[in-house]
Amino acid sequence: MKKLKVLVVDDEPGIRSGIIRILKNFSVGFPFMDEDFCFDLIEAATGEEAIEIINKEQMDIILLDNKLPGIEGVEVLEYINKNKYDAMVMMITSYASLELAVKSTKNGAYNFVPKPFTPTELKAAMEGITKHLFLKRMTQKMNDEDKQVKFQFLSVLSHELKSPINAVEGYLRMLQEKQVGDNVEDYMEMIDRSLIRMKGMRHLISDLLDLTKIESGEKTRELAEVDIYEIAKFSIDTLEPLALQKNVKLYFDAPESLRLKADRQEIEIIFNNLISNAIKYNKEGGHVNINVKDQDSFINIVVEDTGIGMSTDDLAKLFHDFVRIKNVNTRNISGTGLGLSIVKKIVELYNGKIDVSSKPGEGSIFTISLPI
Repeated sequence: MKKLKVLVVDDEPGIRSGIIRILKNFSVGFPFMDEDFCFDLIEAATGEEAIEIINKEQMDIILLDNKLPGIEGVEVLEYINKNKYDAMVMMITSYASLELAVKSTKNGAYNFVPKPFTPTELKAAMEGITKHLFLKRMTQKMNDEDKQVKFQFLSVLSHELKSPINAVEGYLRMLQEKQVGDNVEDYMEMIDRSLIRMKGMRHLISDLLDLTKIESGEKTRELAEVDIYEIAKFSIDTLEPLALQKNVKLYFDAPESLRLKADRQEIEIIFNNLISNAIKYNKEGGHVNINVKDQDSFINIVVEDTGIGMSTDDLAKLFHDFVRIKNVNTRNISGTGLGLSIVKKIVELYNGKIDVSSKPGEGSIFTISLPI
């Protein structure tokens, strides 16, 4: 059960003790909350004392009388509003007026509870303010997370697109100005490099489209009986040239009769990402084992490499959007940081699971289990 800190500000000891007696064993819960809230209650007899407490520790809810010795409750409310404290304020007063209501509301008061009040009235008011506080903080959290995702998205997109665009533009200017002469053959390396850069941008755009379609639920899924062996073999054949470039051997072991009701494109994405990563992050002369088998009503896909491996810290963030493992061994390896995130989301569509184990310098093992 979560605790909310509640500051009770009233110059009447009987009112303070009455509120504490009513709320000390009271809790608030709603179906949309993960757990109920109870209250940690603190007292203040004056506005000055209340401000001193608020400055020292974060309060969640403040029950504030207006008629106080010294500074009035509405001045305390103005102070809370001015300093942007993340607390909900409820006025408790016998001297409510339209002017006070307008001024208090303008300074962020949630509502009023008139004196005298019954335990039922106070509890109902606390349920309302607690729900409002919970929803306010959840909304703020979602907004902050959304801003962070947008920032990551724009940062990655600008970086991943700016570099290849600059490179291609540079090669085109060299061609335009005929910087190495009139022989077309002398420009073939520049053309090849430009095509590689364009291919990388196309992969980034493709990954972004896959990600947005999956997360928005707009991706049209064509579920049918598919041949897992045939899809895996197709991915291996497609990635064989990349393996040859790195002198990495691919070994494939799977029965030819494995079938699953699935979207063929989604299964291709899984194999393409796992195998291409196992090649890209491998060592020169290394190997990749791709094993697929039917076991206990699951199809298990295991891709094991002899590559550079990952640390425990890297594993913890591996499946997050836009995450790329950055170290001295990966600085020359291109990628969008979206592939494994997409794979995880696809696996979850099938109520499956994905696990990874890895040791720096020794390699990684990715295991996917899909229920048949």
